[in-house]
Amino acid sequence: MREEYELEVLENYDIEVRSTRKIRGAFFCNTDEGTMLLKETKISGQRALLLYMVLSRIEAKENIKVDTPVFTKDRELLVSSREGRQYMLKKWYQGCECDVRQEREVIRGSERLAALHRELEQPAVDPAWTGQQGRGRLLNGRDPLEEMLRHNRELKKVRSFIRSRVSKNEFEYLFLDSFEKMYQLAENVLQRMQDSGCSALYHDSIARESLAHGDYNYHNLLVTGEDMAVTNFDHMHSGIQVHDLYYFIRKIMEKYTWKQKTGQKVMEAYESIRPLSPREKEYIGLCLAYPEKYWKTASTYYHSNKAWLSQKSIEKLELAVRQNDEKKAFLENIFSIRI
Repeated sequence: MREEYELEVLENYDIEVRSTRKIRGAFFCNTDEGTMLLKETKISGQRALLLYMVLSRIEAKENIKVDTPVFTKDRELLVSSREGRQYMLKKWYQGCECDVRQEREVIRGSERLAALHRELEQPAVDPAWTGQQGRGRLLNGRDPLEEMLRHNRELKKVRSFIRSRVSKNEFEYLFLDSFEKMYQLAENVLQRMQDSGCSALYHDSIARESLAHGDYNYHNLLVTGEDMAVTNFDHMHSGIQVHDLYYFIRKIMEKYTWKQKTGQKVMEAYESIRPLSPREKEYIGLCLAYPEKYWKTASTYYHSNKAWLSQKSIEKLELAVRQNDEKKAFLENIFSIRI
């Protein structure tokens, strides 16, 4: 029954739907205007309009393939089903997810990000629309210093919790054994971040209303022949654009065990289109130096049901500690960062 309600939503659009295929949480739609994706969403109508205005401009001006929202017959971007769920229809593309094992696809992803950032550096929407009321619709990214402070506080909280447990498991022993080394690294990076120009970079980015994708990784890149589409802009926000590049590099390098040649190629590919300033490079290097994966694994464990310990959690923590040593040479040679 729910599937019928979801498909009824498509009747609100002025398109001919020839066939649909259900995937997890969405429908692929073959229409007379090309492939589209119908997906449940929780974003507001104002934010949906912002996505449309930004993505349609990028699509028209830079010819970058993005998943631009589609209007209904009544010029709405969001539609509610009979059971009260909210949906958005977006343009989609025939292609495969970027294969992280294919270096050439990774390089292309870096080039595509630079082209996207170059366009998103300009005012997000028409200035007349971003008045006092519209400005509130541009979500600001988090201050990197506040984020690191919060992460460090949580690491100490996890340690206190584990110390208090009478009977400890394998994960907890490993965490306590590695804590001093990893926490000291986290504190050192935070200190370097405080002494750098990263705070000014953040506030300048907010003032300029530069937009970042917010979740730029290989899962959100579709290879379409010789081109590449960028999808899933739901986390788009105003803030430091190169945080996207940091996140993309971290996810890729974790798969490549911090292979320096690949990392250098990713950086060069980005800078061939959008050169980086010294403080942007410093920001990327310091973010990479921070033990993000270690914090995230510990945080996930702390907030989980500890009655059952996943072997995968242990493996993630071991990998986070091991790859920290592998990162050192990478950071020194690519970013001249020594922590």
